[in-house]
Amino acid sequence: MTLWGTVHLTAHHLIFRYDDQTVEEMWVPYPLISLVTRLPQTLKGQSPLTFHSRTFETFTVFFDRDVDAGDVFESVKALTVTTSVNQLYAFFYRPEPPLTTDNGWSVYSPRDEFMRMGMGTRSKAWRFTDLNKDYSFSPTYPARLVVPTKISDATLQYASKYRSKARIPALTYLHWGNFASITRASQPMVGITQNRSIQDEKLLEAVFHSHLAPSQRVSTAPIYGATATNLIVDARPTANAVANTAKGAGTENMDNYKDAKKVYLGIDHIHTMRDSLGKVVEVLREADSSLTISNDLEPTPSFILDKQALRRSGWLRHTTALLEGTVIIVRNIHVNNSHVFIHCSDGWDRTSQLSALAQLCLDPYYRTIRGFQVLVEKDWVSFGHKFLDRCGHLSSDKFFVTPPPESGNTAGGAEAAQAFLASVQNRFASQHHVKETSPTFHQFLESIRQLQRQFPKRFEFNERFLRRLHYHLYSCQFGTFLFNTERDRRCSEDGPPPCEQTVSVWDLFNSAPEIEQNRNPEYDPSLDDPTNRDIGADMGVLIPNPKDVRFWHELYGRTDEEMNGRAIVAPLIRDVEEVGPIEGANDDPVIRTATPASVRLPPSPSKPASPSLPPINSLSPAQPPSRSTSPSWGIGSKMLDLPAASSSREIMSPLGTSPFNYQRPNSPSPPLSASLRGTPTKPGDFFSSGSVKSMWGKLSSNATAAFSAVQEVYQEVRKDPKAPETSKVAELRGRNDLGSWNDEQRARNNVTPPLESNPWASNTARRSPLPRDILSENPWNSVRVSGTGIGTSLSDTDLFASPGLFPHDPTISRPTPRSASLVSSQSSKVTGAESVGQFTPSPSSSDSGSSEQPSAAAITSQSDPLGVGLL
Repeated sequence: MTLWGTVHLTAHHLIFRYDDQTVEEMWVPYPLISLVTRLPQTLKGQSPLTFHSRTFETFTVFFDRDVDAGDVFESVKALTVTTSVNQLYAFFYRPEPPLTTDNGWSVYSPRDEFMRMGMGTRSKAWRFTDLNKDYSFSPTYPARLVVPTKISDATLQYASKYRSKARIPALTYLHWGNFASITRASQPMVGITQNRSIQDEKLLEAVFHSHLAPSQRVSTAPIYGATATNLIVDARPTANAVANTAKGAGTENMDNYKDAKKVYLGIDHIHTMRDSLGKVVEVLREADSSLTISNDLEPTPSFILDKQALRRSGWLRHTTALLEGTVIIVRNIHVNNSHVFIHCSDGWDRTSQLSALAQLCLDPYYRTIRGFQVLVEKDWVSFGHKFLDRCGHLSSDKFFVTPPPESGNTAGGAEAAQAFLASVQNRFASQHHVKETSPTFHQFLESIRQLQRQFPKRFEFNERFLRRLHYHLYSCQFGTFLFNTERDRRCSEDGPPPCEQTVSVWDLFNSAPEIEQNRNPEYDPSLDDPTNRDIGADMGVLIPNPKDVRFWHELYGRTDEEMNGRAIVAPLIRDVEEVGPIEGANDDPVIRTATPASVRLPPSPSKPASPSLPPINSLSPAQPPSRSTSPSWGIGSKMLDLPAASSSREIMSPLGTSPFNYQRPNSPSPPLSASLRGTPTKPGDFFSSGSVKSMWGKLSSNATAAFSAVQEVYQEVRKDPKAPETSKVAELRGRNDLGSWNDEQRARNNVTPPLESNPWASNTARRSPLPRDILSENPWNSVRVSGTGIGTSLSDTDLFASPGLFPHDPTISRPTPRSASLVSSQSSKVTGAESVGQFTPSPSSSDSGSSEQPSAAAITSQSDPLGVGLL
């Protein structure tokens, strides 16, 4: 439809006033503009400008003169691309007439909300802390945090050093039925050396025991909130967690966290979500451009949109991943009566999505208009979702596109080259500004729309409420969604804080006209009665179907038939990667992939028998899965138990779809230890199905680099673990690094400690000679089994005397030198070796007759954490 009118440009809006007075004016806030394209002149001599909005609308304005089109293009660009948030419309908006309510900034009160949940009344296990009252503890966290009562602020200070951006585990939801909790945080700073924090472990342990009273130590009766199925939910795919581990962060080592298991949800990061929505927008724009070009043809709308392209965008699959994670959390809280701890990378994108969606399903209060506002303020605004960066409120020059010079243009080549260079520079310069944008909150709203469609009588607000909220997310008319943190809203270096200069979006939604238009006429609060025991009653807890997802066609301005057609069958939505539950480091694909061979993982401690976590696609916990020592991999909502691994402890993806498969299908699997050490078994075996190369194999191929790496680790580990703890750093050391209480007594009495004692202790008498099987376990030495064709033989004396291998430590005694004949005789007795690093020594009469030589079984039982042999 084409109408004549006049374009008006104000300080904050583009207004198109139609000549037909019966048609309402079109007001477009500048931040709502996502793309402006200046097209070449038409055959009729008109100069068009095409505008695309963030609400997925497209309109084209045709100018009779090209100079007018250029002026409007440059003016809109200057008014849209701003340098400061204070220039946005929210700082100038004054509603006329005034809104009927003005308390939008005080909708959420942490004290009132957590007391409503039962903190301080039904549960004494939680308390408020003012540690972040001036935002110096964690600038991206709220001023008031809820933490376990038994954890002191001093412990929180130490624990903050172990979490990215100091975003420690903090309470966000306490379930009304069983004291189960949802806590959230950022990723731990583990790194490839598997760092740990005793304070962080104690903090999570207190969270998982928060169903007990602070003074209660032992539970004598079955109660809600039992610790059998407590979950640590890592929202990321395993590949992303591995990448973060290489950068010094990572994921929890479950050997250090008691009474809990871990799952990976496989939800992609912000860049994947931005690209996915971009593909949907591209399909919509192609349809709009076809309508603009051929208005006279009037094509049927159902044949315009490419439905297959829409589904290939992956947007529905990402929505399925969010709902899958939501179901896992809801069932573990309500059905399994246990706690859930959620994090992703920084804990303000995927963590907010999962936490808020789970609370919508668990608590009927959040499905009311008032309760939903509290939920958004608590889990998004207060906990530091980066609205300014994710929404791109300041825009960018990249979103204003001009056509290249025409071939017949009389301008010289220098001008054309200069224009091309400027466009290239503009594209590269603008990319840095918009790389943080992502439709995170939009995706949250679209997931709620899926819940509304599946449970039409359980929400007080309707679809229009969500659509209007999406509009004001980008309009910048209100101050609620303008900033990244609570600190930015409530603090100001000069002048009043932004929360006093701007109007809250909830003032608009709580005004009388908006409430009536946003109310759902089908809402039935009686269905949320927790005491209802009728057939089909759910106690007010919703468990959605993650596969039942469709495009929110009202938001995109299309019909349901146009975007979705018939019901989208499940095979069109690829299964989401879900890995878990994981109980120990040996079962964790991220830790085993990201940990080098020089930092060996200790064996997982034996845990007491406890009920297993039910399958995540089962509502009833009555039938737990069979216990197995092998890792369990999940694809979609299905758990797959692999057969128990042999001594090689290989791990493989069940369907071969993971980019981190450890072996090719139908091929013999080398030992994982050999793959990590770079043993030349077969090129590409470590990451056979992906493009990632094994850095450890490359490291082992360079002997100098390998010895340097071991030397650095050795210099750190050889420090005396019993040095007096005179600084605060000693409090952060792990319990395994501290000597036992009787080590000093043994030293004074000159008593030799047993084999299980610390091999690096300076008062430990070294045994000699060194057994051949222990020496051969060292992947960095040049001693190899006779007949393998790898390396040359070297005596133990030469190994320690060779310069450049290890520095001389006067506190560590050297082993007694052995003759070359002894090494040769032991080498000849090694038989049946399957691969480098696995040997079966045969005892000899000379060894068994020696009074100073320990048995082979005793030597092999001794731990060798660095893989360099005993010193």
